[in-house]
Amino acid sequence: MFQTLRNAWKVVDLRKKILFTLMIIVIFRIGSAVSVPFVDVAKVAAATAGGTALDLLTMMSGGGFSDASIFALSVTPYINASIIIQLLTVAIPPLERWAKEGEAGRKKLGQLTRYCTVLLGLALGVAYYFMVRNNYNAIVPEAQKGFASWFAAITIILCFTAGSALMMWLGEQINEKGIGNGISILLFAGIISQLPTALTMLWNMFWTNGIALLIEGNNAGLTYTILSPIVVVLFLAMIMFIVFITDAERRIPVQYAKRVVGRKQYGGQSTFIPIKVNMSGVMPIILAVSIISLPSIITRLVKGNDYMQVMQDNWFLSLFMQDNWFYIVAYFLMIIGFAFFYVTIQYDSVEMANNLRKNAGAIPGYRPGKPTSDYIKRVINKVTLIGALCLGLIALFPAVFGKFSGFYGLTIGGTSLMIVVGVALETVQQIESQLIMRHHKGFLE
Repeated sequence: MFQTLRNAWKVVDLRKKILFTLMIIVIFRIGSAVSVPFVDVAKVAAATAGGTALDLLTMMSGGGFSDASIFALSVTPYINASIIIQLLTVAIPPLERWAKEGEAGRKKLGQLTRYCTVLLGLALGVAYYFMVRNNYNAIVPEAQKGFASWFAAITIILCFTAGSALMMWLGEQINEKGIGNGISILLFAGIISQLPTALTMLWNMFWTNGIALLIEGNNAGLTYTILSPIVVVLFLAMIMFIVFITDAERRIPVQYAKRVVGRKQYGGQSTFIPIKVNMSGVMPIILAVSIISLPSIITRLVKGNDYMQVMQDNWFLSLFMQDNWFYIVAYFLMIIGFAFFYVTIQYDSVEMANNLRKNAGAIPGYRPGKPTSDYIKRVINKVTLIGALCLGLIALFPAVFGKFSGFYGLTIGGTSLMIVVGVALETVQQIESQLIMRHHKGFLE
């Protein structure tokens, strides 16, 4: 990977793209440190510290959510808008026609996604305002009465909405002038910015709660002294596992028939259809965590800082706490279900079989048409099941680890690692492809 980056730096065009991407990341990090007006940041930070229901939003915004920054909503509105439009494409015929119109149709869907992003950003901005006003009492005193309160509310909501729209625009600029997928790169930067917090927490667990207590003669520190190295080893093992399933694929062999046109012969070669083990990426995890965390988030919005006690006292709400086995099992099953759902709407085995027949291709041992379609569908279902089980293990690692160890303070969990590793691999592959496009023979060796 480092050799690829060095080679890319030697190419002027790629160097400009890398520098442009880094500049956008710097702008994102500066915006994450700029808080919206009329909000007491200290109260918001104290209220959201350690709140498992809001950890995902804090992580995706690079800490901006807990700091009430203009980028507090991060790319969440855009991701949700993209998922909504993608699902509607299957259900609404005009959108389905747009999706099949090529570049022109994609531009129309992109424009619709932008409008949906702004609307979702506005809705989330309103929710965030009422959360900091009613539950955290974090609106500054001089903006709580009369006309000042209305002005403060409008300003705060518009700042959050504008911030989400600006994040979307920054991501699109990376797509056009930088390297990698813009939204993924911003997510990557936000998660990586939380790495110092995670390392500090791990060091405190090892030294303050472990070694320091042992030096004082307190055997209670022995657990944390042993637990800290285990956490490091498990995270390294998870990274290796994520790299493995990200690159793993099932190859379906395809044989193309020979065709003679004039004096030239076409086809006759053998190739394959690559079926990725993790075809859906982190989408099933994001969808599952959005639904499974909904009772916890609503309770927190309604009850404020007392939400944890309320959830513990209510038998139904207690099922959705991270240390409950119902939460773990339901989360796991939802990831599997959403993985199959996402793959189903993305990959049509009938269309794949028809494309093979149109191009004089066939899978050895299977006749064109329905037999080929059924075989592709069976392969996709088997591969999807394996990928979904792997996704479930990665996503549930923090919850299961906390269940057995009693430690729930993992700032960067399985979902975060999945995003970071996936974006890093995707970006490096894109750089390699651009190097190959420039005909640098032997450049990657």
